[in-house]
Amino acid sequence: MTVVTVYAVFADGAEAQRIGMTIVEERLAACVNILPPCRSIYRWEGAIEQATESPALFKTTTDKVDALIARATELHSYTVSAIAVWAIERLPTDYADWVEASVTG
Repeated sequence: MTVVTVYAVFADGAEAQRIGMTIVEERLAACVNILPPCRSIYRWEGAIEQATESPALFKTTTDKVDALIARATELHSYTVSAIAVWAIERLPTDYADWVEASVTG
C-alpha cells in the first residue's frame, strides 16, 4: 500500500472536527490534522468570494482514498467540496506501517 495525504477545507473548525472524527472512526484515515483557520479567496457562481475556512490533512492509503473522498463529500456542507490527494514521496517505514495498520484494523 502507498500512503497519501488528502487535503480538504471545511466551513469551520467544528465541521472539520466532526468529519475528521467520522473518517478516522470509520478507518478511512489513520489520522487528521485540523489546521488553524485560513483566509480563502475564490470564484463562485461568477463572483469573487472571500471566506474563512478550516483546512485539514488526512493520512491514508491509496486503496482508501476513493472511499474517504466519497464519505467526506457526503458529510460536507459545501455543494462542491475542495478535496485533493497529495502523493507522499518519502516517509519513515514505521509511520507507513502505522497508517496502513490503522486503516485496515
